[in-house]
Order: sequence, then structure tokens, then C-alpha cells
Amino acid sequence: MPATHEHLIGLLLGAEEDWPTAFEALTRRLGPVTAPDGARHAVSTERMTIEPFNLRDKPRHDLVIDRLAHWYYHPREWLKKVALMDDVYLLNSPFTFQSMEKHAAYCALMRLGMHVPETVLVPYKNPVDNARWAFTSAKYNKSFDLDRIAEDLGYPMYMKPFDGGAWRGVSMIRDRDDLHRSYDDSGEMLMHLQQAVDGFEVFARALTIGPETMVMKFRPDEPMHNRYAVEHGFLSPAVGSEAVTIAQTVNAFFRWEFNSCEMLVKDGVVYPIDYANACPDVAVTSLHYYFPWAMKALLRWSVYCLATDRKPRTQVDTTPWFAVADDESLEYSGKLAAYQRLADDYFETERYREFCDVALPHIDEMVLEWVDSDDFRKLLTSTVQQTYPPHEWDRFEAHFGGLVGLWLSDEKSRIGAGESATDEAAIGGPAPAVPAE
Repeated sequence: MPATHEHLIGLLLGAEEDWPTAFEALTRRLGPVTAPDGARHAVSTERMTIEPFNLRDKPRHDLVIDRLAHWYYHPREWLKKVALMDDVYLLNSPFTFQSMEKHAAYCALMRLGMHVPETVLVPYKNPVDNARWAFTSAKYNKSFDLDRIAEDLGYPMYMKPFDGGAWRGVSMIRDRDDLHRSYDDSGEMLMHLQQAVDGFEVFARALTIGPETMVMKFRPDEPMHNRYAVEHGFLSPAVGSEAVTIAQTVNAFFRWEFNSCEMLVKDGVVYPIDYANACPDVAVTSLHYYFPWAMKALLRWSVYCLATDRKPRTQVDTTPWFAVADDESLEYSGKLAAYQRLADDYFETERYREFCDVALPHIDEMVLEWVDSDDFRKLLTSTVQQTYPPHEWDRFEAHFGGLVGLWLSDEKSRIGAGESATDEAAIGGPAPAVPAE
């Protein structure tokens, strides 16, 4: 029997407990896998700690799933170090992540020809914390008419921070009073004004992990436990495919492999509005029905990257993308198809499919068995009790238990029908919420 290659996945975490516990349990259950080339690989996990590090230290981890460095700079600098010096595989580039804000993402997708609503960046309302502000502002800041900008964009609109972050500082602007109140409240936040897609029909959120994408119907005005609607067929095949391509284009362009993208749909047009979420929500109390898929996709992609010795690409290469964007012979649909090919090339989609079929044919049954186990029910109970007050425990355990039970029923039917290991997730095509043509 050939030697088994050992791989260690580091989990760089903040306050999360539910999905890391699920990921750890599934990794233990997975056991060694045999890759298409016959090599055997064993994967284990470890929760990482924050401590001083010498820049020449050699890390023990082969791959790191980062959920912390978007706000904690010490581990972010460690991630840069291991990417530059040690070839540790990172699901999201720490270099583009540092500049990962709505602003850069808007600019990139506008250049690629996507239907991003009209957007204006306005200066800070209050001075930034810099001793040179007063001189620079007096000498170079040009006065502007906020009302005129708003009138040119047209009401309603949104005001939101250029760098985003958990809906922080986002406000709907319906009139002049809203405009000035929100701008006054923005303080030292740098803000965008963006046209609203008034009367949109669908708010879709696409969670992408490697080459897999799940497009879900999202209801942002609902409480968090009720925002993801379990609704199949809510997008047409064409619109569903476009949503997947936009999400995968964002990720392949910025070198993000674990990210969510938000889009509005109106009259068959897809408007990307937020797609710089490279620390996406994957809590069981948010995703519920979709949680098993997210854990499965994260495990599949991590194992694939390790077992195939996938080489990380951390820097943006705009050349092939902008060549498509600037090709006047291509209509929008032709550009989408070209972007999807570039994304498939980046994610090695065909090779990934083949790997999953050969090395991970049992993962569907394994995850199904675990979600149907007492261990999962204990995880759900613990998460509910950590998230909600005691008088709501029974209500929410029943709520999430029912939604996960629906997934169990659907998954048993899907596996019974003989679907392949990668059919559950969208890989270069419509998401499972979109009916096949």
C-alpha cells in the first residue's frame, strides 16, 4: 500500500463554534482518500492560536481557512508571510483581501460590463484622524453639492460605507432629509451613494466555495433566522446561470475561494450590489437547510487543494478579464460565457469534478449520516442555546430542526435517484435552486 500523505488544515477563527465543529467532525469521519493518481491523503484540522512569530518560522499547516484576518491585523500579516515564504494554501488571498472593499469590487465589475447600479463616492463628512487633514482639506478639497449628486442619481438610493462590513452604516435614502441625516451620521466613514434597484423582484445571495456555488433567495428585511428562504426554481435557468457566473467571476478575479455575492433581479436583469464578502456567513442558524452543502463544499475543496498540490495564486491578473471586457465583438452574453471559461480555468473545474468522483464518492452519504445523527442534533442544540435566550430555545430548535429535516428528506431522495457527488452544487452552471433546462 502506498504511503499516506498527511495534511493539516488550520482554522483561524473568531467567535464561531458551529461550523468549525461541523467541519472538524466531517474531516474526522472522512478518513484517508485515494486520489485519481493512486496516492493516499489524510487530512486533519487544528484551531490556530495568535502568538508572536519569526518571519523565518516554518508553519505546520498546509492550508488555512481564515475567518479572522478581515479585522485582526496580526494574523493577517502571518497569512501574508506564509503565502509569500511558505506556499501555504489560503482560500482567500490576504493581499486582495486587504483591499477587499465594495469600492474595488464595484470598479472591477463595472469594467467587466456588469449591471452595477450607478454609484458615487463622496468625501468624509468629518475629518479623518490625521494632523495634516486641515491643511490638505483647505488647499485641495473641492466643495460639492450633495443634493445635486443625489438628484442626478435619483431617489431612492442607498448610502453605504465604501468598505462594507455586516450591513454597517447602510441606510435607505428616500428624500433630502434622509440624505442629510445619513451623511451627518456617517462621521469618519467614507460613503458611497448608490442608485436603488427600485421594485426589484428577487434578492439573491450566492455562496461560492471553490468552483461550487449555491444561489439562495435572500430576504434582508427578515430576522437572520428567516432570511434564507428554502425556495427552488425562484430564478429562470438563464438568470440563474448569470448569477453563478457573476459570483464565480468575482472570486476568480480577486482570488477569493470562499465568498458570497448579493444580486438583485428586475425584469430579467441581474444587478450585482455587494460581492466583497470573503468571510461569508456560514452559521447553521443562518443557512439551516443549506448548511450541510456549505460544509460539504468546504471539505471537498480543501481536500482537493491539498491532494492535488494546487498552487495558490494570490495576485490579481486583470489582463485576460479586461481583454474580454474590451472586446467590442462580444455581446453581454458572449462576455459572460468567456468569464465563465476563465473562472472554470482558475478553479480547475473539470479536474475538480473528476477528483470528487474518484476520491470522494462517499462524501454525500457520509454527510447525510452525520446530519442525521445525535452528534449533529447536539451541535444544533448547543448553537441555539448559545445564540438565543432560554425562553426561545424550544422554538428555534424546532425551527432549524425542521429546515434541516427538510434537507435530509430532499438529500435522501437525491442520493436515491443516483445523482453524482457534485450535482448538488452549481459548478459552472445553474445553482440547485434553479431548475435544469
